[in-house]
Amino acid sequence: MDAFNLRPDELPDLAIDTLGLPKIESPLTEGGRNFVDDSEKVLLYTHSEDLKTSNDYGTEPPMFERAGPRRNIFFEPEKLTCGIVTCGGLCPGLNDVIRTITLSLLWQYNVKAVYGFRYGYMGLTSKAPKEPLLLTPESVDEIHLKGGDILSSSRGPQEPDDMVDTLEKMGIELLFVIGGDGTLRGAHDLNATIKKRGLKISVIGIPKTIDNDICGIEQSFGFSTAVEAARPAILCAHAEAKGAWNGIGLVKLMGRDSGFISAYATLANSEVNFCFIPEAPFVLEGENGFLQTLEKRLDKKHHAVIVVAEGVGRQIAAINGVQKKDASGNVIREDIGLILKERIIQYFAEKNKPVSLKYIDPSYMIRSLPTDSNDAAFCVLLGQNAVHAGMSGRTNMVVGYWNQYFVHIPIALTILKKKKVDPDGHLWQTVLETTGQGRW
Repeated sequence: MDAFNLRPDELPDLAIDTLGLPKIESPLTEGGRNFVDDSEKVLLYTHSEDLKTSNDYGTEPPMFERAGPRRNIFFEPEKLTCGIVTCGGLCPGLNDVIRTITLSLLWQYNVKAVYGFRYGYMGLTSKAPKEPLLLTPESVDEIHLKGGDILSSSRGPQEPDDMVDTLEKMGIELLFVIGGDGTLRGAHDLNATIKKRGLKISVIGIPKTIDNDICGIEQSFGFSTAVEAARPAILCAHAEAKGAWNGIGLVKLMGRDSGFISAYATLANSEVNFCFIPEAPFVLEGENGFLQTLEKRLDKKHHAVIVVAEGVGRQIAAINGVQKKDASGNVIREDIGLILKERIIQYFAEKNKPVSLKYIDPSYMIRSLPTDSNDAAFCVLLGQNAVHAGMSGRTNMVVGYWNQYFVHIPIALTILKKKKVDPDGHLWQTVLETTGQGRW
């Protein structure tokens, strides 16, 4: 229950929508595949206390439908045209997922065609900046070795009716949407419009968030790469800090609302002395505040490494009482890294204690990287399971990883709230014990 802080009575219906009864024998039967039966489920709550609580709300504990290939499918592959769209910011693994979906559709199911819509949802509208890209085995051959996104992306909502018009015009019956919670809200609205029109078009989501903050998703692709890529930045910060008297290495990492990257990067680098995340606000100054604690650290050790998540600056995001937002509706944070840098330098200057502070912000370098080996394999499994779900006629769902299984998750659950680090949970307690910074 701690994973996304929802009680059983707060959960949406976990049943997955379908377009109809799958009656066509899967072409995968020729390969002697092991198929997943619709009756196979994965428990949502696994801790004994959570299971006990969930039983108070019904006779059967909440369960996800297990992902995987089905013996019968809904669509006739040779007549099926599919689409892929990516939205939001860059994230390691986008090309991997695009490649896997394309190859699985063409090689495993032999569908008619696969198109990639360019520049996010904007590419699905009548005002698309570029025509959809026909995806072939040749065009996606080596894209997983590169960072970025061959389809390009964009932020901001588009009119669902306009996008459905495009799907109808092109004969797209299966659309894969790759993005975060804002993108999945768009997919939810898109599905509602499709359903209202009485169309048989499947919408399958693949969760993309480098921050690992989607509700009901144990791990999202790109997160492992982000944590791994943060290590050199932290190691360099440590080297800079130790290379000077009263040296300070300050590293800002991604994490608009959730501090998972900063927390795990800190655990992976025991050199970190202070870690700050949005879920656990810190006291900048005052008795036993951060600046005073940092001063004590420098007086004793003469060096310190600080890791801060970008979302820690949320309390100063309001300018003249108005919060600035980007095209997707996300609050634009003040740059907490620069603010901390300036305040630390000012504090020690007033104390007449010289410090040498080096500020490192690897954010955009990290999100445009190719995947590490863990994410690369994870993207293949996500993409293949998304294809199996779509071919079986499921819709308005996301393929996710939960309790060591790939599962089908209704979009309604993923957009309920952000997944966050529990400031009273085991993960954050371990971070505090590793850094020795204590609570503020």
